[in-house]
Formats: sequence, C-alpha cells, structure tokens
Amino acid sequence: MRAEQNTLELPMQSTTAVAQRTLLDTLLQERSVLQNILLVVAGSLLLTLSARIQVPFYPVPMTMQTLAVMLIGFAFGWRLGAATVLFYLAQGAFGLPVFAGTPEKGIGMAYMLGTTGGYLIGFVVAALICGWLAERGWDRSPLLVAIAMVIGNAAIYALGLAWLGSVIGWDKPLVELGMAPFLYGDLLKIVLGVALLTAGWKYLKR
Repeated sequence: MRAEQNTLELPMQSTTAVAQRTLLDTLLQERSVLQNILLVVAGSLLLTLSARIQVPFYPVPMTMQTLAVMLIGFAFGWRLGAATVLFYLAQGAFGLPVFAGTPEKGIGMAYMLGTTGGYLIGFVVAALICGWLAERGWDRSPLLVAIAMVIGNAAIYALGLAWLGSVIGWDKPLVELGMAPFLYGDLLKIVLGVALLTAGWKYLKR
C-alpha cells in the first residue's frame, strides 16, 4: 500500500501534481492485461445493472447509472474508466439491451441516436473527469468528491441537453424536460458517492 500520509493530510493538492493511485490501483497494485479486461467487463455489467434497476423517487423514478459511471471513473482512473464506459456503449451499439428502457424503447444505434444520445456521450466525459481528478487526490476529500461529481453531472447535462435540443428542437423547454426532473435524484447520488468513496478509503487505510 502506498504512502498515505501526504495525500490524506493534503487532499487539495494541485491538479498539476503527479498522478496518484486510485482505489483500484491501491487494491491491485500490479495488474495484468487480462485483469484489466476483466475489470472493464465487470464495470460494463455494473453499468447495465445500474441502468436496468429503477428506484422509486420524486418527481420521477431514478436509476443509479450516473452514480455507477462516476464511481467507476473514481475507482478505475480516467483511462480504464473511460474504456469501461466505451465498452458498455459498444455493447449497446451492437444491439445488446444494456440501456435503460431497452428493448422496449429501441435498441442499437436507433436508441443511441434518439433523445438520450447526448447523455450517453456525457457518461464517457464524466468518467474521464472523475478519473482524472481522482488521480490527483480529489477522491480522498468528501468535499472534493462532491465537487467532482457536480462537474461530472454538469458535463452529462450539457451534452445531453445539447443533443436533446438538436433532436426535438431548441424551442422546446429543454431544461424542464431533460434536467429538472432528475436534480433531486442526482443530489442523493452525490451524497451516496461521497459516502461510498469515504468508506472505501477508510477501509484501505486500516
């Protein structure tokens, strides 16, 4: 296990600092290519599960998919995290029912080019952001984890709303349709993400 003192005591290191170990790096310090492949597959299965399970919530039911996307980024780092999300999207592009609402709402590229396409692209960007920040110590501080998740969510919404506007028209109430119903759920997922990462690092510190 790497030296923890500096990173734990100084969580707000400059983002220009040398990349640090993520949770996964700390758990599995020497990984083979095969292990990385298995992790990508396991992560994509987690994303599928998180998309398929709906949790009753107000004002609309929520999935845990954005939480899973960002936790994968935090834990895997930006390279492996983004690769995992891209592999998940590739499965969907080839017609596997991995997305929320599939196959009822369509499958494959027809689904991905619909109203949710921008959000799916945003998943990759969010994993990149959270992974990159985690490699700079942001996953060690609850406050910085929360900020990183806000940034990740903002990227998902920005791309999602831009795509939505191009599909249904910019004259439509895009924020009311594509963002406002999900804000309370995202706030809860940020709280859960902070709790899970904090617990994970406390466990490793022992």
